[in-house]
Amino acid sequence: MSAPQSAIDALGVLGVELESGDLDALGRYLESLYRANTTMNLTAVPNGEEAWHRHIVDSLSLLPWIASTGAMTVIDVGTGGGLPGIPLALAVPELRMTLLESTGRKCEFLQECVNELGLQSRCSVVNLRAEVAGHRPELRERFDLCVSRAVARLNVLLEYCIAFPKPGGHIVLIKGEQAQAEIDESKKALHSLHAQVVESVRTPTGTIVAVEKLRGAPKMYPRADGEPKRRPLR
Repeated sequence: MSAPQSAIDALGVLGVELESGDLDALGRYLESLYRANTTMNLTAVPNGEEAWHRHIVDSLSLLPWIASTGAMTVIDVGTGGGLPGIPLALAVPELRMTLLESTGRKCEFLQECVNELGLQSRCSVVNLRAEVAGHRPELRERFDLCVSRAVARLNVLLEYCIAFPKPGGHIVLIKGEQAQAEIDESKKALHSLHAQVVESVRTPTGTIVAVEKLRGAPKMYPRADGEPKRRPLR
């Protein structure tokens, strides 16, 4: 699936320039995503030019933040069909990416993509809920950066994500037009989780909300399976 010029131009607006080989790999990933989408629910976005904007440009809008923080180890929480994690891994060969997803079938698809795209040495798939993964010693506070897209409202998503970055690391999230309202309702969550919003920036495809983890996450967070969504921190 070739990259449309409109997507290449949109990436240029973000300051992102990719080599033809990277664009080819991203096209192969989209082909796999839509092929798998015929048998499982991975995306409702129509295939074609819109897919490049809504999936690839949107995911790669995080690249300036990765560059500015110097992040080398990244975890994508609730990655679903691999967004934004796989496009980021394809665009930045130095990244070590962990794709966290709770649905087994989606993880099987993710592993197939990792193998087909030659990402085995630097991209791993973890089949766990975030509430469980956040308490695993091999994952808790092991990453420079945590990213996520289209998973939950901010006060819930922060609890899912807070355990993964190292103290002083960041959580960078792709949100929509209601980002500021979600930030406003997340004041208690931010306080309880020892975090603060450091930037909220509109992009051509959404809003990036960047959160700094001020110190170690309280041991009780994330709470047990389903609790962050049932009883959000308000």
